[in-house]
Amino acid sequence: MQTIYDWITVAFFAGLVVLLLQRSVGPEEKQDSMLHYIVPAGGCAVTNYLGNNGYDIFAVLVFVGIIAYTLHFLKPFART
Repeated sequence: MQTIYDWITVAFFAGLVVLLLQRSVGPEEKQDSMLHYIVPAGGCAVTNYLGNNGYDIFAVLVFVGIIAYTLHFLKPFART
């Protein structure tokens, strides 16, 4: 892990994993579909690739997009 993109995307991905694990042990009617996690996980990979290859503006835009997607669809801060 050599760049800031490595650290940021790995940290965000780790947060996604924690969110998935936390919700997988909750009540069954509150569980998310695994498909909802594909977009932000793939977005982390794309952000890291773009950032490590010098496309900083596009990397930031993709990362902002996956944050918005996560907040809108997964609602990590919603009170249950």
